[in-house]
Parts: sequence; structure tokens; C-alpha cells
Amino acid sequence: MKKSVKAVANVIAIFVVFSMLLGMVGCISPQQTADGNGGSSIDATGAWGDAVSDFQRNGLKGVWISYIEFQGVDFSTEENFTADITEMFTNAKNMGLNTVIVHARSFGDAFYKSVYFPYSHIITGTQGMDPGYDPLEIMVKTAHDTGLRIEAWVNPYRVKLYNHPQRLSADNPAQNTALTITTDSGIYYNPALQEVRDLVTEGVVEIVKNYDVDGIHFDDYFYPSTDETIDTANYAAYTGSLSLADWRRENVNRLIRQVYAAIKQVNEDVTFGISPQGNDDNNYSMQYSDVALWLREEGYCDYIMPQLYWGFDYRTKGGSDRYAFKTLSYNWSQYEKHDNVKLFIGLGAYRIGNGDGGYNDQNEWSCGNNLAKMIQVIKANPNLDGWALYSYNSLYGNSDYPQLQQAEISAITQENNG
Repeated sequence: MKKSVKAVANVIAIFVVFSMLLGMVGCISPQQTADGNGGSSIDATGAWGDAVSDFQRNGLKGVWISYIEFQGVDFSTEENFTADITEMFTNAKNMGLNTVIVHARSFGDAFYKSVYFPYSHIITGTQGMDPGYDPLEIMVKTAHDTGLRIEAWVNPYRVKLYNHPQRLSADNPAQNTALTITTDSGIYYNPALQEVRDLVTEGVVEIVKNYDVDGIHFDDYFYPSTDETIDTANYAAYTGSLSLADWRRENVNRLIRQVYAAIKQVNEDVTFGISPQGNDDNNYSMQYSDVALWLREEGYCDYIMPQLYWGFDYRTKGGSDRYAFKTLSYNWSQYEKHDNVKLFIGLGAYRIGNGDGGYNDQNEWSCGNNLAKMIQVIKANPNLDGWALYSYNSLYGNSDYPQLQQAEISAITQENNG
């Protein structure tokens, strides 16, 4: 989007709103709602169409549900799994959310029936073992019955993180080591290979064709290392003029363009979004992901959602507030953005009670409404289009800070319903 008089007016408006919001002091004491759980009495059987309409009118209001949450879900039977997922999705709906972002493929494996990837080890304890039912099919139906959009979350390259999973199934395509690279942190598909891009794309198309998902979601796992030796042979075979860093960025760009085009060819209503790191220097220089390009040019994605997991008052050891929420949310909002690309913000619910590690007073994370105040800032900024919370367990499984958890849920619910 080109700079204009309207854009200048937006900048002025943002500064005014920030001054008002950041002038607030102290902690709001959210009122406990009638259900006693910090949630509202929203009808959990609300129409899926209402969630889609809310998403289109008011932007993303979501929560990530990762493989970590799934480790606490009962996969032993279809009935038990359905009960646990129904409870999770109902909690999300009752908080006023319109979207759940659920892991569909976290380690080159699948929480669904796939012809490309083995079933996840998290389901049965053994990668590749058929549980006798299709978890993603159940999640899609449950989300829509509950009145939520659902996005299938895919890690495109990651196969193994340290020793997780311990064993790859015999039919795992990563058994073909010609497709992978190994680093100190694990095993990853090689971003330089067209065969890898095709495998990732075919896996995404499989989901879009076979399941009524509302979106496909990638997070921040792109190039796993800056080590120049991980793809030496591939770069040596390259005949163009790009530097190693630019060549790696173009490898990732090619994947993103290919996945986006493939999704839209199957169903143009399915969104494709990416959640990079909040520090865009890391995205560009360490993971070789050109997020600014994906924002400003059409044909890469429908939204970008940087992970801004620091507090309003975050300070580095040297006293810099460069990564503070108030700084980063504004800076991201000033990126050039194509009219057809949305900018959402990822919020760090896991910081509740724990703090963000800054060299400053951490009281804001014990306030009980810090996330709700961040949502207020996002809603007030005309260049920001929504948000999601990382992650579900931080709000509904936080046994260390149960009162803070309930207060944050109540404050977010009030903000969504206000």
C-alpha cells in the first residue's frame, strides 16, 4: 500500500491512541463472570457462519493449540478425544474468539489421515500408528459446530527437534536423507530442494481438499541454521548471481508462493497465513524469511502475524525498549502492506505470571489484564487487523498462576464483548 494523506492521518491517530492507552496506570480488576470460570455465557452452539462473518468484519481473534497441548489430550478413543477437544473449543468460544489454530503437522507427521506423512507419535505414542479415527476431521466438525473458524497449523520443514520424536516411522519421507539437513537442533527438510517444496505443497493441498478448514497456518520455522555448510552442494549447483543469503531467502520465497497459489487453486476462500518472529531482523538474517516482501506484495499470503511476546515495558539489559510491545506493535504497523494482506499480532499468554525476562519491573504480567490492554492497542491501530494468543494451556492449564489466568480470561472476554 503506497503512502498517502490517509496513511499520514492514520499515523497521527495511532500516536494519539497510544498516548491515551499507555497513560493508563494500575490494574483493572476484571469482574468474574456468571459461569465462575472467567468466561462468558456465549452460546457454544453458535453458527460457524457467525465466526466467519466476525473474522471478516472484525479480524482475527484466535488462540494457538499446539502439539504441546495435544500431549495432554486423551487420544485413546474417538469419544475421549472428541470430549477433550469440545471442552477446549467451547472455552475458546466462550472467551469471544472466532478462530482456533490447531497443529495439523508439527514434525513432518500428521494429526490426520495422509498419503504423504505418517500419523503423529503424539496420538498413539508411535509415529505412523493409525489411531482408528481422524483427529483433524473431528476438530473441523467440532470447531464449526461450536461456532469457530479453524486453521490447520503446519511446520513446513521441521522433522525432528532434538530428540522429539525419538523415532521416525519406516514410511516417513524424511527417511530419504537426501531430502533433509541435520543441525545441532534436529532434522529438517532442505529448503533448497524443489522436491521438498512439492512435498510440503502436496501435503497442504491434501488438507485443503479433504477437510473443510478455514485456513492454513505456518509459523516461524524456516531455515534452521545460518551455518554455511548445511547446503553447500546445493548452492554450488546454483548458476545464478544471488549471494548465499539471498539465495536462501529466494528458496523460502518460492515455497511460500507455491503454497499460496496451490491453496487458492483449490479453494480461494481458504486463508494462508504466516506467523514469523517478532524480531524481523532474525527473520531476515537468521531464518532467511523476507517477511516485509510477503506483506507488501500480493501472491505470498493472506496475513502475517508477528509474535510480539514482550510486555509494554520490556527493557533489554542495556535499557533499550526496542522489543517492547508498544514499540514493536507500532513499528510493524508501519510496514508497507498490500491491500489484500492483513497484519495480525501474536500475543504471549505464556508470559502470565512468569514475566518476559526483561531487565525491568515485571509487574505488568501479574496485573490480570495485560493481554486485554494489548488487544485494546491492536484494535485502536487502523493498520492492525487482529490477534491470537499463544497458547491455550497458558490460559486454561496454568496451574502456577490460576487466579491470574482467570483474571486474564475474564478481561479478554470483556474486551471481546465490549
